[in-house]
Amino acid sequence: MADGDRFPPGTAVRTFHHDPPHHTRLPRYARGKRGIVVEPEGRAELADVSAQGRGDAPVEQVYAVRFAARDLWGEGDHHVVLDLWESYLEADEEGAAR
Repeated sequence: MADGDRFPPGTAVRTFHHDPPHHTRLPRYARGKRGIVVEPEGRAELADVSAQGRGDAPVEQVYAVRFAARDLWGEGDHHVVLDLWESYLEADEEGAAR
């Protein structure tokens, strides 16, 4: 599979709902939320690991993911796009049916 193929543009995804004891680039307000992949952004070291000063940070695909503001905060008529590492995401079959 080529880079960026796991979640092609338009794929419904859900972020993992986790609260690790270390740095993460997945904002609290976006944890466990549904979004749509806009496009792959390229590959980068997983910041969660590299921020710990370890030399074994995996390189993962990063995706631009669009969220409806109302889904993140309960109100708003705009969208927010976040760049998120692949390990933060899972396919959202429920969201795809919506």
